[in-house]
Amino acid sequence: MVTIKLKQLRFFAHHGLYEEERKVSNEFIVDLEVDFDSTATVITKMSETINYIKLYELIKKHMLQTTDLIETLAMKITGAIHDSYPHVKKISISITKKFPPVINFSGNVSVNFEKEY
Repeated sequence: MVTIKLKQLRFFAHHGLYEEERKVSNEFIVDLEVDFDSTATVITKMSETINYIKLYELIKKHMLQTTDLIETLAMKITGAIHDSYPHVKKISISITKKFPPVINFSGNVSVNFEKEY
């Protein structure tokens, strides 16, 4: 099993259920792990692995589309990755909203989603 990880990807986006969240951007951090079986004894070609740049572009595309819930966003990203790479065995994604719109709240909010195929 091979795991490709993208960690601490930062995006400024307008996700949120409330109108104010959509007006003011928030900082989001995405962590992704994609597991797949490799048929190669030693991976030496891009065709034998998953291109992390394409994974980043997939995430970025969805992060720029305003969505009410980060749960929805995590599930859509996971689905898009599996559509592009059907040989993937497992996808784990974490999306963190750095500054949730909660009065007197110190910290951040994160959603983790994991899917096995």
